[in-house]
Formats: sequence, structure tokens, C-alpha cells
Amino acid sequence: MERLKGISSMATRLVLAELAEKYQRQSGGSVEIESVGGVDAAKRVQAGEAFDVVILASDAIDKLIASGHALADTKIDIARSGVAVAVKRGMPAPDISSEEALRRAVLQARTISYSTGPSGTALAKLFLKWGIADEIKSKIVQPEPGIPVGTLVANGEVELGFQQLSEMIHVNGISIVGPMPPEIQIITTFSGAVCGSSKAPDRALAFLDFLASSDAIEAKARQGMESA
Repeated sequence: MERLKGISSMATRLVLAELAEKYQRQSGGSVEIESVGGVDAAKRVQAGEAFDVVILASDAIDKLIASGHALADTKIDIARSGVAVAVKRGMPAPDISSEEALRRAVLQARTISYSTGPSGTALAKLFLKWGIADEIKSKIVQPEPGIPVGTLVANGEVELGFQQLSEMIHVNGISIVGPMPPEIQIITTFSGAVCGSSKAPDRALAFLDFLASSDAIEAKARQGMESA
């Protein structure tokens, strides 16, 4: 039985590694998931690179389906992830308990960073809505695709970092202040689909079904996510 190959964004790297190992133990099938920046992952699938499954933000999966690179009737929502705020370990934690408090924290921070993925796009829209986008433009440090924001926070390059909790939760050298306030929290739904290039679509779909099953709930919680 050939190994299933998949590709995902970095946001789901840890949970997919854990779940792929569990699936292999339970089913005997072998799965290898490569995790890269979400934009790069989508480009590689669109370029026709041979993968069996792709796991990305839901809207990115929709685009791959629309272009014929993923199979429409195989799309499965897998996990939901919210954005957390972090500072370097040992630094004072700002008040982020309300929308206004978080806005003040952003204005007061010397440098801020957020990802290039869907949550970062939503955050940039929030800054526009707040009317501070131009004011803070010069202090935004944008990470390279695939580089966790938490790494920039840990090395002192960035004072205030925003990224999905799943990508912050295991970064050394940072303190997670907390999630964004509920009224403005940015939730990303991650979905999977079988790639049009898959030579084992039935096995690929079985793996996606497992990722969405009750067997995967605990692993998602450990990685700062919840079931979709």
C-alpha cells in the first residue's frame, strides 16, 4: 500500500503530525503530511504537484475546488482556530480584555507582527476599521511565509505578536497574553479535500474522515484548536 501524501499550512502542522501517527497505528496505512506556508501550499497543488490530500483554510480549499485541483464532494471541515496575542517572556502583559483595550495595546506597542495567512488578512482589515492602519504601518514586522510570529516575539524583534493559538502554543520564549476579545476574535476554519492528482482517492477520503472524527478531538485541544 503506497503512502498517502498531503500538504497543509503551518497552522495545522503539529496537530496533523500527531493525528497522522495515530491514524497509521489504527489503520496500518502510512501518511506523510508536509507543512509549509499556506500560500505556497496552494500554489504547489495548483501547479499539479502530486498530493493525495490538502488541508488549508476553508476559503483556500474552495479556490482549489473551483480550479479543479481538489474534488468538491470530498471537502471536510476539520478544525477551528482562534487568534492569540503574545509578548516576549518576562515582559509585562498588556490589557487585551476588550476591543478598546486591545486597540490601545496595538497603538502603544513599538512593533507588532501578524501572519501572512487568512487570520493576518482579517487583522489588517480590523486595523483599517479602527482607523489606525496608516498610524501603525511603520511598526509592522511581517514574517516570511512559514515563519511563526512567535519566533519574532521570542527573539525580541517584535513586541506584540498576533497569530493563531495553534502556532503560538508551543513556541519557547514567549508568554501568551490570551485570545483576542470574543467580540472581535478571528476564527479560521481549516478544511481538507482530496486532490485531483490523487491515485488513491478512497484512502485519502478515509484519512480526512478520521481527521474530522471524535478520535481527533483530544489532539486538536492539545494544539489549541477545536473540532469544526
